[in-house]
Amino acid sequence: MKKNIAVAMGGYSKEAEISLKSGEVVYKQLTKNENYRVYRAQILKNGWTIKTDIGEEIPIDKSNFSVVINGEPIHFDCVFNTIHGTPGEDGLFQGYLQTLEIPQTACDYYQAALTFNKRDCISVLRANGIKTAKNIYINKGDDINPSAIVEYIGLPCFVKANRAGSSYGISKVKHKDDILTALEHSFKEDDEVIIESFLDGTEVSVGVINIKGNIIALPVTEIISENEFFDFEAKYLGKSKEITPATISDSQTKDVKDQAVRIFKLLKLKGLTRSEFIFHNNEPHFLECNACPGLTEASILPQQAKAAGISLQDLFTNAVEVAIENFEI
Repeated sequence: MKKNIAVAMGGYSKEAEISLKSGEVVYKQLTKNENYRVYRAQILKNGWTIKTDIGEEIPIDKSNFSVVINGEPIHFDCVFNTIHGTPGEDGLFQGYLQTLEIPQTACDYYQAALTFNKRDCISVLRANGIKTAKNIYINKGDDINPSAIVEYIGLPCFVKANRAGSSYGISKVKHKDDILTALEHSFKEDDEVIIESFLDGTEVSVGVINIKGNIIALPVTEIISENEFFDFEAKYLGKSKEITPATISDSQTKDVKDQAVRIFKLLKLKGLTRSEFIFHNNEPHFLECNACPGLTEASILPQQAKAAGISLQDLFTNAVEVAIENFEI
């Protein structure tokens, strides 16, 4: 009997458009599997719907995440979670599906909330010996002393919205007088901000996946941005070079892969993940972990899978099968 698979895409943040593109790629690849009946589940602020190939949008019953198509009730055996931002990356959607006893491909709700919160994630990993940048946490409404920030963090520094993706709400600050402006920019995305010291070095990204029960790191990608840092333009508008495998030494490759796998295990992650690092003083320093990474053909993790000889169809099918096999109520 065929399994009903919903590919959840969209979300409530500025990243919804990017997520819809990721979801469409996953949908097209999973439909090649003759054992699945695959559906687009668009999770948007204005409603949750199943979108058919002819563009019809059928409301999802949120009480049990089901839909009725041509008189047939459809219940889902698994949800492939490609939502970027809230509610699919911060744990809300995961908790909802867990309550309904429906497997989904991303990590569980607590781990999702932890990785989505840069400050909390860094704090946990640093306590376990993972190197990170020096940082300061600021909440909206706090008294702000730019001089004290510069004295502790130094310049240049990065001011980041704590819970935002796709480089929204991030500024590279070179002058003390620009800190308040950068904070206001970040506060437009979140009421929590993290200020980090500048790390000079090679930036890399490492995908980690659970494939048939084995947790492995994919080939490392080196990121060279044409802009000041790996911002939205660099990520999505071609203003960067992404080199897979990275042009780093064998020892650096092993070191950062080992770190990425250790982080995956420490945080008890699942599914398809991607962690970012900068080699500073020849050591990998953790930046952030993406528990629902982009999955278009041009996205970093699919590039890494291709370099590892894993097709997108196999990558996505494996994620579904692992999620179903390992699901615990």
